[in-house]
Amino acid sequence: MRHFAIIGVLILILTPLVYLGVDAAHVMPIEASAQSLTVDWMWNMDVAVLSFLFAVVMVPLVYSLIVFRRRQGETGDGQPIEANTKLEVTWTVIPLLLVMVFAYLGAYTLGQTRIADPNALEINVTAHQWDWSFDYPQGFTSNELHLPINRQVVLKMQSLDVIHSFWVAEFRIKQDIVPGRVTDYRITPILIGQYTVRCAELCGSRHAYMERPVIVSSQADYDAWVTQQAAAAAALVARGGPDAGKVMAAQNGCGACHSLDGTKLTGPTWRGLPGSQVQLSDGTTVAADEAYLTQSIVDPNAKVVLGFPSGIMPKFNLTDAQVKAIVAYIETLK
Repeated sequence: MRHFAIIGVLILILTPLVYLGVDAAHVMPIEASAQSLTVDWMWNMDVAVLSFLFAVVMVPLVYSLIVFRRRQGETGDGQPIEANTKLEVTWTVIPLLLVMVFAYLGAYTLGQTRIADPNALEINVTAHQWDWSFDYPQGFTSNELHLPINRQVVLKMQSLDVIHSFWVAEFRIKQDIVPGRVTDYRITPILIGQYTVRCAELCGSRHAYMERPVIVSSQADYDAWVTQQAAAAAALVARGGPDAGKVMAAQNGCGACHSLDGTKLTGPTWRGLPGSQVQLSDGTTVAADEAYLTQSIVDPNAKVVLGFPSGIMPKFNLTDAQVKAIVAYIETLK
C-alpha cells in the first residue's frame, strides 16, 4: 500500500503542474468572440482531464523504473503477475464514462455556439480561389470584413469553386464552405481589434495566401464605415462605364472563374469574348453581344457554354446599373 500511496500523492502533485504548464504556454489566441468563451471552457476541461491522464501514466511508469529497477547482482525473474479482472474492468469502464461525459459536453458546447439571435446582422460571404469577398445589406461589396462589437452576425457563405473553410483563430469557430450550398456561420465579436480570416481547407496552389482582414469596431465606427462605403458604391454605380464595371467585377470575385488572358478557368475567359460566336452545350451557337452578356450575368444557367458545367456560377444580387457597367467592361476585352 505504501507504493500506491506515494504514487497517488505524486499524481496529485503532477496533475496541476502539467495543467499550469500548458496554460502558461498560451497555446490558444485571445478570446475575441462570445463563442470563444464557450469553446475555451471546453478546452480547459479537456486540458484538465488530459493533465490527470498524463500523470496517471507517467508517474507509475517513472516510479517503477526507479523503485523496481533491477539491482546489481540480481539475475532472477520478477514475480509473475496474474490477470486482475477488477483492474481491467475499472480501466475500461472509467474511460468509457469519460468519453460519454465529454461527448455530451461537446454537443452542449456546439449548441451554445449556434444559438441564433433573431436580430443578427446578415452579411454574405463569397469564397473563391484564392480570395474572400463580403456583401453588405446596404448594397456594396468589400474585401474587408467589418463587424460591430457585441452584436451577433450571421455570415451566409458560399463557394464559387472548391471547398474552402472560414477560420478566424480568435473567434475559434471554423466552418467549411461547400460549393452549391449556403452555409451559416454565427459569431458575436466581444473585443475591438483587427484579425485575419484564413482558409483552413487546402484549396489549391495559393491556399496559404487566402487571407483578408477582419475588423471589429464599435457600433458607431461600424455605422460610419458602412455609410462611407455605401456612398462610394452609389457614386461608382452612378458613374457607370467600363472603369466602374472593372471595379465591380473585382469586388464580386468574377476573376476567380473568368480569366482576362485567355486561360480556361472554371468559367470561359473574358478575353476575346465580346462579339465572338459562342458554342453552347445544347449544340447551338450564339453571338456574344450585349444581350447575351447581360443574360449570362443575370441568369448564368440560361445558356451554358460548351465544355463548362452548369450550376457553378451563382446568381449575384446586382442592380441593372451594376450589370450594365460590368458588361461595358467586358466589351472592352476584345
